[in-house]
This record gives sequence, C-alpha cells and structure tokens, in this order.
Amino acid sequence: MSLTPLPLPGGPAALEALPSLEQALTGTAPIHPHAPGETPRLPGGDLPADLAVAIATSGSTGAPKLSLLTAANLIASADATAERLGGHGQWLLALPPHHIAGLQVLLRSIAAGTTPVVLDAGELTPFALVEAAAGMHEGRRYTSLVPTQLGRLVEDPLGLEALRRFDAILVGGAATPAALLDRARSLGVRVVTTYGMSETAGGCVYNGAPLRGVAARTGPDGVLELGGPVVAHGYLGLDSDAFRSDGGQRWFRTGDLGTVDGEGRVTVTGRADDVINTGGLKVAPRVVEEAVLAHVPAITEAAVVGVPDAEWGQAVALVAVTSPGGPPVGPVPDAGVGEIREMLRPHLETAALPRRVVVVAEIPARGPGKPDRAAVARLVTG
Repeated sequence: MSLTPLPLPGGPAALEALPSLEQALTGTAPIHPHAPGETPRLPGGDLPADLAVAIATSGSTGAPKLSLLTAANLIASADATAERLGGHGQWLLALPPHHIAGLQVLLRSIAAGTTPVVLDAGELTPFALVEAAAGMHEGRRYTSLVPTQLGRLVEDPLGLEALRRFDAILVGGAATPAALLDRARSLGVRVVTTYGMSETAGGCVYNGAPLRGVAARTGPDGVLELGGPVVAHGYLGLDSDAFRSDGGQRWFRTGDLGTVDGEGRVTVTGRADDVINTGGLKVAPRVVEEAVLAHVPAITEAAVVGVPDAEWGQAVALVAVTSPGGPPVGPVPDAGVGEIREMLRPHLETAALPRRVVVVAEIPARGPGKPDRAAVARLVTG
C-alpha cells in the first residue's frame, strides 16, 4: 500500500475528488491532500494497515507534520459529529479542502451520502452564501467556518439571513471571541464552537463537551490531552512522544493549556509555547486577545505575541486589524498605546497590558483562521 498525493482545489472543482476520498475511507487507498501547485515531499515511514489520509498539521508555530488518520479515525469522527448535531445532513464547504476542517466537510458528506455545496473560501460573500444556502436540500444543513468569516457575515444583513438557515455552524481553527459568539447566538445563528486538530481528525470537542468516545484530561503541567477513537496513528516518518496508549485507548498531548472540570467540560486558555514571560510573570496571549476584542472598540482582529525586551525579558505586543476610521496601518504611537492600556487596565493584570501595538491590514495566517505567530512577531520586531 502506498500514499497517493491528491491536490484539492478550492471551489466546486473540489467535488472531483469525492471518488478518491470515498475510496480512501475504505482504508485501502490512502491519500495525502495538498494545495494545488504544491509539490508534496513525503517522508519515508511505515503506514498503518487502514490508513485513509496523511494530512499536514497547521499549527501556529513549528514545521507542519503529516498526521496519519485511519479510516476508523475518520468514521468515528463523522458518526460522533452527526450524533451531536442531530443527524447527518448536507454540508456547505467554504474552507480550503486540503486543511483538516475543510477536508472533514467532504468526508462527512460522504458518510452522510449527500453531495456538499462548495464555495471558494475567497469568494464567501454574503450574497454567495445566500445563493448557496438556498440551493441546499430541505434536510439538515451544516457548514464550518473560521471566526473571521463568521464575524464578517454576522455584520451583513444578507450574511445573517444566510447563517440563520443552517442547523449548525461549526466554528474553529482559532479561538472565537466571546463577544462574537454572544452576538451571533443572540441573532439566531446556531454556532457550535469546536476544538481539535489534525491529530484528532479535526474538532472533537463541541461547545466545550467532548464528542462520544472522546476523553479529555490535563497533564501535571496543565497541558490538555485528548483520547479516543479519533486520535491519529501518529506522524509519518516521525516518532513523537505526543502520542501514546494509556488506559486502553490512544492519547494525544495537544500542547494547549487548559482545564477539564468535573463534568468533563474543556476550557482552552492557549498554547503552552505561546506563553509570554514578562518581568517574571506569565501571560497567556489568548486572554489578552479576548480582552482587546471585547474592550477596545476600534479593533476587529487581534494577535498577541511576546517580543524581546531589554527591561522585561519579553514585552507583550499586539498586532491588530481595525475598523474603518481606526488608527492607520503601522506602529501605534506611544500615546495611542497608552490609551489602549487604559481601556484594558480594568480587565487585565498590569503585566498583560500591551507595550507595543502595530496595526495591519491583515493578520498573517497559518492554516484557515489560525494566526501565524512567528510572522506576527516579525511584524513587530522587523
């Protein structure tokens, strides 16, 4: 058995890959989905007997690795998702299909026996979504978006009308601001937050609750671990202690900090390797980002990183996208940074207040909706 590269274009052309994806789900014809025009470099390594997909990770830091997802992993994920959402249905794809969230839309469609409606991620306008939703059948309708897409559609009357037609809208890839969730849900949009990664066949925790068969726990260092039938076999050609078997099931150490309460509900606070150490105090970027989006009116998107600082070791730096009429693109002067710090002071510890702020037209991304924190840091220090 060998691994076959499979270019997956965006837009309706992605439907041409459905026969290959259906064959992959049998565990007899594994594929490596990749972006068109990309030349795959597949490392050598043993393949599990029922391998279906080897898909690149899209973390915010580090080099991508190929997660080995078996047919059993993907079928368990599709079945548990359908159970949680209220049954199989028709899906709309508006994400790049070579990333796990987009690929899962296609695979869940195959599992449901339905044909997905496909839009190019770059053409997800409110009008296009209205037209696409109107063409879907009368059964249950689902889609998967990243927070940026959801935020833009909620603010447009046509986009909001289209969003309300879906029985569930999975939102993941990056943390969804609480204010956006509250607004969308208050307007009748059935948003389901998802947490997961390529190594867990995509989202496996919905609205904080693990899917059927999925377990969550934290290690002694506070790093979240996910276990169950959705956990990948491992990485192609790479031994990793992130995967291990324990208690009769396979576990993956996520690298994310978080908590699991007595009822098994999961809360994620950010990446362990993203934590900023400033003046001897540790700051989680996600906490700062959520405060910025909730309490600084002109900012619509935010990414927070630590940058070298002679006095503090690391300084908290904010890279932001602003609404029309907000500060222009470029470094924000000291006076403007001071104003932002004062807006945030009632909501954050002093150590977490940004010391540098840069406005950009677009936050660099690594995978759909996921900030590229290395690139973000270069915007501040370059």
